[in-house]
Amino acid sequence: MGAGKLELLRMVLGAGLIVQLVLLTLVAFSIVSWAIILIKYRYIRRAFGESAQFIDYFWKSRDLTDAYARSKQLHGSPVARIFRVGYLELRKLGPVGARGGEAAEGGESQSLGSRAVGVASLQRTLRRAINTEMTRMTQMVPFLATTGNTTPFIGLFGTVWGIMNSFHGIGQMGSASLAVVAPGISEALIATAAGLAAAIPAVIAFNFYTSKIRTLETELHSFAADFINIVERDIFGAKGGGR
Repeated sequence: MGAGKLELLRMVLGAGLIVQLVLLTLVAFSIVSWAIILIKYRYIRRAFGESAQFIDYFWKSRDLTDAYARSKQLHGSPVARIFRVGYLELRKLGPVGARGGEAAEGGESQSLGSRAVGVASLQRTLRRAINTEMTRMTQMVPFLATTGNTTPFIGLFGTVWGIMNSFHGIGQMGSASLAVVAPGISEALIATAAGLAAAIPAVIAFNFYTSKIRTLETELHSFAADFINIVERDIFGAKGGGR
């Protein structure tokens, strides 16, 4: 095993300058891709775990203020973050507290028009918050697609270049024996192997994370819709004295 690795290293060091530059580029792509894979794995795993905790607490809680306090403890949850944004927007519209109308104080009637404006404002705020979360979740993920799409071709370029040099050497030496051809071609094929080694994990990770992010996006939209329904029914509805 050690001899094989040594021989591989010898072939890389003995390759032409262009092939070595291609290999260096592929190594850089691979390192960055694996860093993104690990970072996004931790991020998405935490997002799923803490979002599940918050949603469970939210539906058990009867007070939005308590849910807001809990959301501030779950920094990795995108659902908790959009709730905080929605809660702060809701506070600008009037008193917020217990669900079911218990927080409506003063018994002042609220017009249908003003309730509609409040709901529309909350919907816009939640939509912006969801867009912000989606931007945050998809950061760096497109680089994985770029790696998967480009590194095989970069590796192929290195291989073609190496084979061209090999045939040029054959022409100069005037011999086409296997002993003459094999070393140059094997050096060139290393570039193709390196390109595939960089591309395959990147493509797998890109598809996996894209699927997970779509699931989180669906969860964000579902929670936002549920939150708006609660606000319309239990807060604006109560303040308006019923609909």
